[in-house]
Amino acid sequence: MKNVMIPEELFGKIIKYHLLDQEQEADDIRKGLEKKLDAMVNRKVYSKFKTAPTEEEREKFRQEYLDRKGMQESFRW
Repeated sequence: MKNVMIPEELFGKIIKYHLLDQEQEADDIRKGLEKKLDAMVNRKVYSKFKTAPTEEEREKFRQEYLDRKGMQESFRW
């Protein structure tokens, strides 16, 4: 099992939500966790792009990475 690091502020909000029943933290927690998940998926796709065995797979993962980052088609080569 891998470890995942989150910002200290997000960790504090998670503690407040679970231990102190502060429901107002739910939206911030959801946004923070979604941001972290997106970063993890982007890193995984980028790693696949850099380590793909064939040129076709590299291009496929490169396009997927650029799509996830929101890079416009006109800026790509």
